[in-house]
Amino acid sequence: MGEVDPAFIQEPEHRPRISYIEGKGVPLIDLSPILSSSNVSAIEFEGLVKEVGDACKEWGFFQVINHGVPLEMREKIDGASRKFFAQSLEEKRKVRRNEKEVSGYYDTEHTKNVRDWKEVFDFTIEEPTIVPASHEPDDTEVTEWNNQWPEYPPDLREICQEYGQEMEKLAYKLMELIALSLGLPADRFHGFFKDQTSFIRLNHYPPCPTPELALGVGRHKDGGALTILAQDDVGGLEVKRKTDGEWVRVKPTPDAYIINVGDIIQVWSNDRYESVEHRVVVNSEKERFSLPFFFNPAHYTMVKPLEELTNEQNPAKYRAYSWGKFMTNRKRSDFQKLNVENLQIYHLRISE
Repeated sequence: MGEVDPAFIQEPEHRPRISYIEGKGVPLIDLSPILSSSNVSAIEFEGLVKEVGDACKEWGFFQVINHGVPLEMREKIDGASRKFFAQSLEEKRKVRRNEKEVSGYYDTEHTKNVRDWKEVFDFTIEEPTIVPASHEPDDTEVTEWNNQWPEYPPDLREICQEYGQEMEKLAYKLMELIALSLGLPADRFHGFFKDQTSFIRLNHYPPCPTPELALGVGRHKDGGALTILAQDDVGGLEVKRKTDGEWVRVKPTPDAYIINVGDIIQVWSNDRYESVEHRVVVNSEKERFSLPFFFNPAHYTMVKPLEELTNEQNPAKYRAYSWGKFMTNRKRSDFQKLNVENLQIYHLRISE
């Protein structure tokens, strides 16, 4: 990634500012009340549920500490990720993603039709993951996504699978807190994830000679339900603050995870909670690594506002859509530059 190819260059209005606003106020939530034994008071627990609800409503983003994921496991996957990306391009491309094999290594991903300054390695949690064979609405065929694992590092598969189990446990706990904050039973969302289409991405952002022109990931919202991100100490994640539309930098907190609400929670909650735009800026000196876990429901899920959260005064704001078709439609734009904006939930909004 030496000279900057024009494919990486953002339109002037989307280029990052070199001086940035530190994201003061991004909520930092201590999850120890749900990890400790049963001696947590009801007041403490209710306080935690309210904190999560407020963070989802006001920011769509928050950080969690005392989350129960062993630090050693996070260090293991981080080390394995660094070893994998340090290999030659030729080695990495042996497990290259394509339209048939959607897991594995990739270095030409596009966001909003501009190429991202990064390389990635994806793997799904369920092996195999069942998804629609195409994005065409009338095609009812399904296909399997299988993971591709590299020869090196030899323990990558085992480390990734163990880490995936930890992410799943944390995701279910967070979904319970989100459900309770909406006045729903704690397990209200569990059934949607029985045949989940969740995946983890290892991200590597190399130093960029022109960080003022390119982005590690262009502005976007996450299409799934919930994202749990581990980032290193370099930082670079920016969130669009809801109060004033400014891009603010999320400062790395040691051993914290950054959580963000995805589009599906926005639809399930009928806009009570909102998926927020975010992006990743790069820098010219330091490489950066991050590990997002995307918690996504089964492909056959019809996503629509939950009946308990709609009534005559507050009718459903979205028409139901197939998660599997939405996801396969989105995947297409990763591989080919489309002339149209890829599918967004606002395309599914019911006009008032």
